[in-house]
Amino acid sequence: MENRIQTIECPKNRRIKIDIIPGHFATNHSHVNFYVDMTSIKTSHKMAREAAAELAANYMTTHVDTIICLEGTEMLGAFLAESLAEQGINSGSDIAVVTPELNMNNQMIFRDNTQKKIWGKQVLLLISSASTGKSIGRAVDCLQYYNGSLAAIGAIFSAIKESHGIPVQAIFYDDNLPKYDSYSTTACPMCRSGQKVDALINSFGYSKI
Repeated sequence: MENRIQTIECPKNRRIKIDIIPGHFATNHSHVNFYVDMTSIKTSHKMAREAAAELAANYMTTHVDTIICLEGTEMLGAFLAESLAEQGINSGSDIAVVTPELNMNNQMIFRDNTQKKIWGKQVLLLISSASTGKSIGRAVDCLQYYNGSLAAIGAIFSAIKESHGIPVQAIFYDDNLPKYDSYSTTACPMCRSGQKVDALINSFGYSKI
């Protein structure tokens, strides 16, 4: 399926790119018709820095104490914290960057030593991909448990424009792709037409079937 790869450039900065593969893919929550590969933004420090600067421009008037990084966005989160601390309302701030742990019940938790970075803090939630909003919802539940306040949501790619009443600021949206569709597992037209699933996908990548 790799011979179907297409490269998409960020409309605002052509140095930021993602790859997409059309097909039939299954996530934990849905079936989608594109695999969106964000590996370069997650692993290349140059592209992560460019991407962080693009995201930071959305938060110049948003107070942020802590960035919670989900789905392998730690390097992007670190550069985002650096960008936020250089200008705007967060200029000169020391912004914490943390990642939740998953317990045996697949619940997000923070250990005692990191809870102080959440409790009573203004939090920016950073995620690699938001297709249905369910991962964001789970993170918000965790945030509320530790008495943090959701100040902003950022993503590399998003198929939704808002969650929990807060805009999802993304580098790429679904309308940047040729025609991105997400379906529940019980209402997938590709399954109904007999089209086989190409791969299982999550935030780490894909596994062909």
